[in-house]
Amino acid sequence: MLWWLFLIIIFQAWPVKPQYQQQLPQNIFILAGQSNMAGRGGVTNDTKTNTQIWDAVVPPQCQPNPSILRLNAELTWVQAHEPLHVDIDVNKTNGVGPGLPFANAILTKVPNFGLIGLVPCAIGGTNISEWRKGSSLYEQMIRRSQLALRSGGVIRAVLWYQGESDTASLDDAKSYKQRSEKLFTDLRSDLQAPLLPIIRVAIASGQGPFIEIVRKAQLSSDLPNVRCVDAKGLPLEPDGLHLTAPSQVRLGEMLADAFLRSRSGSIKSGSYSYSDAPRNFSNFISYFLTAAPLLTSVWMILTFG
Repeated sequence: MLWWLFLIIIFQAWPVKPQYQQQLPQNIFILAGQSNMAGRGGVTNDTKTNTQIWDAVVPPQCQPNPSILRLNAELTWVQAHEPLHVDIDVNKTNGVGPGLPFANAILTKVPNFGLIGLVPCAIGGTNISEWRKGSSLYEQMIRRSQLALRSGGVIRAVLWYQGESDTASLDDAKSYKQRSEKLFTDLRSDLQAPLLPIIRVAIASGQGPFIEIVRKAQLSSDLPNVRCVDAKGLPLEPDGLHLTAPSQVRLGEMLADAFLRSRSGSIKSGSYSYSDAPRNFSNFISYFLTAAPLLTSVWMILTFG
């Protein structure tokens, strides 16, 4: 009789998917880098107050969509809206970025793609060295990415737009290729996803004179499944550094095209899917934590009667 009780409890404690699973994103994208990923489209300097303000103009391609969620600072999935990084890049004024037009473009071209979850991680004014493994920025990105996986979805790609800060120093510019590829390798390792697609943006501007050295590093990569979208030529805000809102829309669409082209290529290698490891591991942990108290109770009943 006790063994029947044991089996009943095991089956009840091993859910395949909770009922709320349908409301959580299956397709997760990590948005990381600095200000142009966080979004400064529509942000200008108010000469009266000498502060940065956002004009609050949201292009049609950036409108909220019930099929697009964002992981907010409280680690809760909510419907995405501009500015995506409003509670992440908290020390700066955020505006339109590439994330929402990217997600909307995917859903327009692939209507049955499924619910999209965006994970904002970008922080304005950051150097590539500030994203090295062990840094606060890196660890926060890993933590948010791992928590996003608890929804039961998979990380489809990392969108990376950063490098303007590395153009001010010749040493930083020359080290950019090595540092960025080390970052991508560490990120894939910590997310247990060796073939995780990474789509980076080649910068259109910079804070110093060594823009072309950084761009050359971004336009070439020795790592597999790293693609580059070139932002050069997209119109900038009056500050000469940040993309305008229409430019961010265009960039988001370019990123979406690059991702969709990659789907038929190297996302899978043989029978191994890059997303299997983190998804299955996170589900195993959830099931174990759910079942553990019940298993303990059954053990005590069987042992002590």
